[in-house]
Amino acid sequence: MITPKPRDYSETGRKKLAHGKGTRWCKRCGSYTGLIQQYDLMLCRQCFREVALSLGFNKYE
Repeated sequence: MITPKPRDYSETGRKKLAHGKGTRWCKRCGSYTGLIQQYDLMLCRQCFREVALSLGFNKYE
């Protein structure tokens, strides 16, 4: 499992953002793009595809 990047603003020295894409990231890999926020998942689409079955989501054709 990949550990995400540190998001503690006191360690990185970055300014804390209030809103926008930079305020949300994937809990699994740390990516900012393709984020699924529905049901408070906070996973990017690539990570969601890998863990969807273990989370209880079914694939329908």
